[in-house]
Amino acid sequence: MSTPLYSGTICVYMSEKAYNPEKYEDEVYKRWERSGYFNPDNLPGDRKKSFSIVMPPPNVTGVLHVGHAVMLALEDIMARYHRMRGYDTLWLPGTDHAAIATQTKVEKLLKEKDKTRHDLGQEDFLKEVRKFVDQSKDTIHRQIRKMGCSCDWSREAYTLDEQRSLATRTVFKKMYDDGLIYRGDRLVNWCPRCESTLSDDEVEYREEDSKLYFFKYDEDFPFEIATTRPETKLGDTAVAVHPDDKRYKKYIGETIDVNFVGKRLSLKIIGDKSVDMEFGTGAVGVTPAHSMADSQLAEKHKLESIKVIGEDGKITVEAGKFFGLTPLEARERILKSLEKNEFLSKEEDITHNLSVCYRCGEGVEPLSSKQWFIDVNKKITIKGNKYFKNKSLKDVAVKVVKDGEIKIMPKRFEKVYFHWMDNLRDWCISRQIWFGHQIPVWYKGEKVYVGVDEPKGSGWEQDEDTLDTWFSSGLWTFSTLGWPEKTEDIKKYHPTTVLETGYDILFFWVARMILMTTYTLGEIPFENVYLHGLVRDKQGQKMSKSLGNVIDPLDVAEKYGTDAVRLSLIMGTSPGNDVKLSEEKIAGFRNFANKLWNIGRFISFQEKCGGKETLADRWILSRLNNLIKEVSEDLENYNFSFAGEKLRDFTWGEFADWYLEISKVEEGKTKVLKDVLEKLLILWHPFIPYVTEVVWKEMLGKRNLIIAEWPEVDKKKIDEKAEEEFVIVREVVAKIRNMRAEQKVEGGRMIDVSIISKDKKLLEEQEHIIKRLARIENLEIKADGKKTEIVIK
Repeated sequence: MSTPLYSGTICVYMSEKAYNPEKYEDEVYKRWERSGYFNPDNLPGDRKKSFSIVMPPPNVTGVLHVGHAVMLALEDIMARYHRMRGYDTLWLPGTDHAAIATQTKVEKLLKEKDKTRHDLGQEDFLKEVRKFVDQSKDTIHRQIRKMGCSCDWSREAYTLDEQRSLATRTVFKKMYDDGLIYRGDRLVNWCPRCESTLSDDEVEYREEDSKLYFFKYDEDFPFEIATTRPETKLGDTAVAVHPDDKRYKKYIGETIDVNFVGKRLSLKIIGDKSVDMEFGTGAVGVTPAHSMADSQLAEKHKLESIKVIGEDGKITVEAGKFFGLTPLEARERILKSLEKNEFLSKEEDITHNLSVCYRCGEGVEPLSSKQWFIDVNKKITIKGNKYFKNKSLKDVAVKVVKDGEIKIMPKRFEKVYFHWMDNLRDWCISRQIWFGHQIPVWYKGEKVYVGVDEPKGSGWEQDEDTLDTWFSSGLWTFSTLGWPEKTEDIKKYHPTTVLETGYDILFFWVARMILMTTYTLGEIPFENVYLHGLVRDKQGQKMSKSLGNVIDPLDVAEKYGTDAVRLSLIMGTSPGNDVKLSEEKIAGFRNFANKLWNIGRFISFQEKCGGKETLADRWILSRLNNLIKEVSEDLENYNFSFAGEKLRDFTWGEFADWYLEISKVEEGKTKVLKDVLEKLLILWHPFIPYVTEVVWKEMLGKRNLIIAEWPEVDKKKIDEKAEEEFVIVREVVAKIRNMRAEQKVEGGRMIDVSIISKDKKLLEEQEHIIKRLARIENLEIKADGKKTEIVIK
């Protein structure tokens, strides 16, 4: 058992020369939770200003990854800083039901048991999903706590809980009543694997080798077309050419009937400037039911739409003899028939982008389907809503960013946001899956009822579809605060101060929150958007299981301590830019946490107070107050890495390497040492909460660093002259140390030194420091008005 040493009332177990995170972290977090200070209702003092942030809800599909760790570290810095600055600080946590992702995950688990969701039936399948969700949420809660997050667990939300479900149904009805939600047949992105629609931004693209086929529909068709998908030509209703293409100009306006591999087609020849004359033959078959571009052409030229691929991913009855085949099977038969009849002239190898589902990776099929949509272009006026006066959802979402009501960091992402908004089409919000918010629409014969609650009476059947996950998560900033009730939380904390998230979901989530909140509440969801980058390995490669370069934040936190992980994710980063992470980097910050621990141990021994104020005292207090000023400004401006780097340079460089060493020469510095340490612990606390809280308690004998008051700048202690003079002394010491190294003088050997300098008086006053830090036996200082010269004798 270690023996406690006493310094006043402070008890420190000095046998622990290294900080051991494993010993302290769990207990410290429990102490924070017991204090109740994560909940703003329990914070002491008169807090007139508020700061609020809602946690981007992690999907309940498994464990947190390193990207989540970045988000949690950044948001905890913001929350702890504002709490210590005296703000009424709310950081609200939660999780997302992530409908498609979660259902897909549970289906994969069932597949391992040779079962499908259809084997279980909807009710039992949803029981399995809920069981999985509960287990996953427990895991996520433990991981968030392990990261040291000071979020208010008493207000935790889940996108599929009853309160959020009520908000979702309420907004759906409001939008339906305002004519913004409608049901209709439109082209959608369909995932045959998930058996559901996808929004445009849920489609990813994978480069693959393919072929471009050149052929005529039949012997009577006057020219060739080119396509990568012959099977979709079964649904062609037109052929498009450029109006200026001399090869085809004479055919524009004609309708030509053809027999395409046994399927009768009536093809209108249309001229449109969107056609690329240089691609293929310059003529393309138009398939309105299976191409987004062709759908727009069909709307423009009033063309018929024929659906030849169904929701099951197979050829429909509309395609005649090919009914029931997969598209690839149909393609093979069509190509054989074209080749046999000598209509296929050639094939070219090309590379193109295949549309795939962002969740399962299956190829996405554009097809016409009856779905629920939000009209983003319809202009509406809403009484009491300052934004909607003959404006559309898209208009308002653009305006609030252009007018600077919402600031996006880094600013370059505003251009990306505007580009996406300019190309935004009506949002398909219905999904053909079992898990999620069921659409609040009921049918009885020809009657349709849309409501927050189910209709009274018998015979009503609810729409089987569920809502797109992004619909409910788009309400996150206000549904989490108790809406549709007019709660005190909404009055106090909304709009939220900042949304911190990855730049990869700017379109998925950020834009939708702006759309939904300005419409529903008539105010912005947040004042600032801070976008962090992706975490890559030390070579700059994206982390992936296939590359074997994934770093699990919880694994390395167990090994090096949570504080080290947090610092490694923050330092050297800036908004919108990717960050490199390696175990070596984390280990380096473990060493820094240990350095801070040892600084605390050293200061806890100091007992002598008093003594005359020296240059070193004036210098360190001046540097400390400049540090407080700069770090506070950096944190206010979301420059987290800058703040951390300045803190590290001061702590390790100026304070530990210089002032602590000087304190061994100049006695009576206990008050200054403890004053600097106390303020440093407060400044560091948002970044590395565990080690700072432990040192605060164990070595300063204080409690609850989490609510310590953020230090104010004492302008009287900013002393430019002291800083300038100390720089001179430090440079002299550094130069002597370099000369010792160059001349290979043994480390412990005392030397004699002669200095000629215009700062003779200053150097004589600080002679005791120079001699101690440079290991000098005899020091001779002479005056010279022009230069400083040092000689080792």
